[in-house]
Amino acid sequence: MIEIKSFVTSGAPEENCYFIYNDESMLIVDPGNDGDKIQAIVTELGRKPVAILLTHTHYDHIGAVEEIRNVYNIPVYVSPLEQAWLSDPMLNLSGMLRHNDMPDLILTPAEHEFEMKDYTLGGMTFKVVPTPGHSIGSVSFIFPESEFVVTGDALFAGSIGRSDLHTGNMDQLLTSIRTHLFTLPDHYKAYPGHGPSTTIGHEKATNPFFN
Repeated sequence: MIEIKSFVTSGAPEENCYFIYNDESMLIVDPGNDGDKIQAIVTELGRKPVAILLTHTHYDHIGAVEEIRNVYNIPVYVSPLEQAWLSDPMLNLSGMLRHNDMPDLILTPAEHEFEMKDYTLGGMTFKVVPTPGHSIGSVSFIFPESEFVVTGDALFAGSIGRSDLHTGNMDQLLTSIRTHLFTLPDHYKAYPGHGPSTTIGHEKATNPFFN
């Protein structure tokens, strides 16, 4: 059985880091900040981290990547469309926030670039689907065994991601959600990059961007 636990990282845009785990292994999704607290949760859960998965590479989703990668000696997976953003503060937006004392984030390249296909890591199988519109390389992770999807900053409870940043596109975002998320069964839980979880059916019925 695959389980999921969320942790809200600190900072102005509070961001959801997710721990997805089975009896032995763990995937860490979007470690945005608070590396010490992320490590404490890993210890509490008692599973072995095997990879870091990134839904996209904006600063609030990658701030603790280097720390977590180095502590556990695990690889990072990212869309090939945003591989270069990891080392570019202007593209990952950390360089735009110097007035908030945000340090420039210059990360080493991810070890793996996602293909849009099924993966099995640490005994957990998930499907990577493209959900661009918030950013060009945004992806979502579908876990069919436990019937949930991690949507990054594409779909939120009652909202969608902003599309006014670099490579953002509202029409593309709406199409991504309709094509790859709203085609999932209604009972699937959706875990977004910010805010509370929801279900696919609830968003199809009530999300104001689609109704």
